[in-house]
Amino acid sequence: MPPPGAPARRDQDAAPTSARAATPRPAAPPPTGPTRTVTTYTTGRFSGPVRPAVVSTTSRERFAERARARRNIARRQVLGAAAAVVGVAGLGWLLLVSPVLALDLAQVEVTGAGTVVAVDQVLAVVADRSGTPLPRLDTVGLRDQVLEVPGVREARVVRDWPHGLAVQLVSREPVAAVPEAAPASGLALLDEQGVQVGRADVAPAGLPVVDVPVGEERTLSAVLSVLEQLPPDLLAQVESVAARTQDTVTMQLRDGGARIDWGSADETPLKIAVLAALRAAPEAGGAQVFDVSAPRMPITR
Repeated sequence: MPPPGAPARRDQDAAPTSARAATPRPAAPPPTGPTRTVTTYTTGRFSGPVRPAVVSTTSRERFAERARARRNIARRQVLGAAAAVVGVAGLGWLLLVSPVLALDLAQVEVTGAGTVVAVDQVLAVVADRSGTPLPRLDTVGLRDQVLEVPGVREARVVRDWPHGLAVQLVSREPVAAVPEAAPASGLALLDEQGVQVGRADVAPAGLPVVDVPVGEERTLSAVLSVLEQLPPDLLAQVESVAARTQDTVTMQLRDGGARIDWGSADETPLKIAVLAALRAAPEAGGAQVFDVSAPRMPITR
């Protein structure tokens, strides 16, 4: 404190505390031992020591290993795609070009030719495809050509691996012989659809001769429909068929047999059953006429 009576020195003794705190202190002695340099970076508003990133040798090796793995995967993908392309090309050449699956005429089988279709004509059509690999063979086009062979009604062509072919036919078998229009003097052989499948000077054995007015297509169609539905044993006994209209079909049996008045082609299955019953009945043993045109009221005489 100042002695009594001494004037107060407010300007010196009342200095603010902050001024005293700002008095610089002696610098600390430098640390002993090895020194370390610290680089200071300034980023934005913050300024302070930042340590540089340190990449270890182990991390570099790991990155290199991953890069090699990616390169190996890409290499395998390229090789796999190339192998697939080569495989597809080789398979295509094997199936479509090479003779491994080529058609051999010696292994072509034709069935269903019947008595009308000439098998050699069918084979001649197939011969144009000899040596063609079966996968490339156009069976639909070949079938259409086979259908053009006379006497063929339906056809089916099936590959028979590895070198064969099966040609399955449905032939147009003649069911009637119709006298040809003048000046011709022969017989036209017709199937059940009225398609001519051949001709002959004399009716073949077992084939009935049909007598219908010239140009009467409906009458001829009715006769052929009846003949188509007859059982084989009865058809073999029919020597001739005559009809003036489609409702007056009459059949004459062979060897001086009976006459059968059939009428129209309607209810043919029922008429067949009734005729069989009448011919088997003892009461009709000597009958020469069997009228089944009205099958529910048959007549014999």
